[in-house]
Amino acid sequence: MIDGEDREIWDGFVKSHPESNFLQSWDFYKFHKLRGKKVVRRLMMDGDKIIGAYAGVVETAKRGTYMAIAGGPILDWGNRELVNSVFQDIREQGNKYNCAFVRVRPQLELSDKSLKLMSELGLKRAPMYLSVEFAGVLDLNKSEEEILAGASQGFRRKLRKAEKNEIEITADTDDESIKAFCALEKKHAERQKYVAFSESFLTRQFEAFREHDEVLIYTARKDGEILAQNFMIFYGPEASYHYGVSSELGTKYSAAPLLHMEAMREARKRGCIRYNLWGIVEPDETSHRFYGVSEFKRSFGCEELRYTPAHDLVLKPAKYQVTKLIETARKKKRHV
Repeated sequence: MIDGEDREIWDGFVKSHPESNFLQSWDFYKFHKLRGKKVVRRLMMDGDKIIGAYAGVVETAKRGTYMAIAGGPILDWGNRELVNSVFQDIREQGNKYNCAFVRVRPQLELSDKSLKLMSELGLKRAPMYLSVEFAGVLDLNKSEEEILAGASQGFRRKLRKAEKNEIEITADTDDESIKAFCALEKKHAERQKYVAFSESFLTRQFEAFREHDEVLIYTARKDGEILAQNFMIFYGPEASYHYGVSSELGTKYSAAPLLHMEAMREARKRGCIRYNLWGIVEPDETSHRFYGVSEFKRSFGCEELRYTPAHDLVLKPAKYQVTKLIETARKKKRHV
């Protein structure tokens, strides 16, 4: 395998795979570089042809260094020889950067076959998730009318209510929009009792995707006041609802459905075939902190996609055991 050193070549290969999204995009790892992280981008070649790729970020923690590969590797999972070769390279790169383990959440639908493959590759089920493992997805090959027909009655009612409220929707990449998003996210986090992302984290991510026209901030306003905002990423076959925030007034006026309908229209223009609403929890997990937002996402009539969960390639067993104990306790405490 060789290092990936050209953005157009990298993205050309990743985007050619219908299951891909921004998690393996060039610019997502540019964002990690802006955070001061070491990034690994590797290509598997067959002569002059790329047949596999993965990108990972090396994370350092007191309990040990590890590499995270979210949404990858990108390859033909039916080609076992190729899969074995790529995971051998993942092992070598993990050792190169002195990692205790490599955490992989493949862009592979969950099945008995996928879990068996992870086991045969020598991977262990991770104690914590790496990116979303259970997502709500809309098929953009369906028309807007077909999507609305499949949505819940409650969703359609909220949409009609919002349309009557004379809410203005804009979409742009202005610095003022990301600043407003960060400010609103802080207030939203205080209200919903979660830890907000830092302004620098969100801004660097926004700037990394903005350079190649892969991001838009959608804003809903009434009488000049911001009601809600969505941070949308458009990459290859998928439009991703990456982050969303709202004010108390935004909830009153049901602004969120309008933002999503506008983003879906843009996604179709860009040739996206899938609108990923991202994380949801099981319908019976009523005490989960994401239950409310999950029910909102289900009201779209989305299909439920289960990815093969995160698995760990253990390189230093003793250090890994420390990580496993800490993360197991943390997962229980956070109810995730």
